Amino acid sequence: MLPQLMLVRQKFADYGIGDIPLTVTKELARFKLRERLPQGAVIGITAGSRGINNIVAILKTVVDYLKDQGFEPCILAAMGSHGEGKAEGQLAVLRSLGITEESMAAPILAGSETVEVGKTASGLSAYINKNVYKTQGVIVINRIKPHTALTGEIQSGLVKKCVVGLGGPSGAKQFHSLGVSQLPASIREIGTILLNNCPVIGGLGIVENAYEHTAVIKAIGTDKLIEEEPALFRQALQLMPRLPFDEWDVLVIGEMGKNYSGTGMDTNVIGRFRVQGEPEPAKPSIRRIVVLDLAEASHGNANGIGLADFTTEKLVKKIDFQATYLNVLTSTFVPRCFIPLTFATEKESIEKAIVSLGKSDPGTLRMGIVASTLHLEYVYLSRTFEEKVKKRTDLEIVDDDVKLAFDAGGNMKNLSFARKDDQSQ
Repeated sequence: MLPQLMLVRQKFADYGIGDIPLTVTKELARFKLRERLPQGAVIGITAGSRGINNIVAILKTVVDYLKDQGFEPCILAAMGSHGEGKAEGQLAVLRSLGITEESMAAPILAGSETVEVGKTASGLSAYINKNVYKTQGVIVINRIKPHTALTGEIQSGLVKKCVVGLGGPSGAKQFHSLGVSQLPASIREIGTILLNNCPVIGGLGIVENAYEHTAVIKAIGTDKLIEEEPALFRQALQLMPRLPFDEWDVLVIGEMGKNYSGTGMDTNVIGRFRVQGEPEPAKPSIRRIVVLDLAEASHGNANGIGLADFTTEKLVKKIDFQATYLNVLTSTFVPRCFIPLTFATEKESIEKAIVSLGKSDPGTLRMGIVASTLHLEYVYLSRTFEEKVKKRTDLEIVDDDVKLAFDAGGNMKNLSFARKDDQSQ
């Protein structure tokens, strides 16, 4: 029933920044802080729940730079409703990312209380975290990447960090309650109000490539933020990892979680939005998605589990339903949290997904196995794809004879997604 597999390596563009602290320091100099703020001013630096490679080094460099310039830096927890919308939950999320008062050598201001600073022409409120007003200035830091529901030129990034991240549960709930078609205009309108009425100095935008290497770090002043962020978004879109093919019978995903995507599995990678009333992407087209486990770094938040068709009891037992339901109710995209067909083991989940297709010949099955929707350099493909792979210069067959095997507990035991040059990953 199970097909023969190949281990295939995808070759993505891999340019990046060699000296991150030096780049951060040069970009921060563009803000000319000494000309704008008095010595001793408190400057907040945003930190969120999203996994960003090198984020500890980037934040610590900003902290050190501000101290050298004579300012008092602090970290502002900016993650919307994540961390259950509570200070202790936010601190736990930051701690899991290596962001603590000790590692930063700066205080962390957590909490979700917000104030309304204005309204859009359509009556939407612009909320901001009260901790912002304990500072004389804020530097917004975030990775820029495609969003899992938002469309347009401004998606996940600096403006959204203001609107949703610093907007707390109030800002997040209002924003996600809007129809998908309303989001592009709303993020601009609310973002404009916040940038005009809050002490935001500017943003430090981060773009990563498909290998999660930091490819771009750019400082943008408040007056140019909405105008210039789209250019960074286009770079992020070009560099993001993707599946090697568009048509699949079964895709097996090793782990999902908030550390990989806001929806656990990136909707832009799997081609599923599951937003009522909105059309699904034309590609990729995947008939069955199986997700096997929930990452520990997701802290039990399984938002996006409903994007899959099959899963395991192991994953379901790890779900923190309070955290997951808060996330999905805030986003309003309820179907994304429907529990898929659940089976006792990884082996059974994969086999049942294949059975559900009514295919009797495993030799014709278009199947793939990936570690997560963020890590796509190495992909296990069924031999059905062999001729297509050989015609592609960006694909390399690493092992053409892989048999899927399971241990006594029904878990896959012989597949490794570690990069060949770094077995520690």
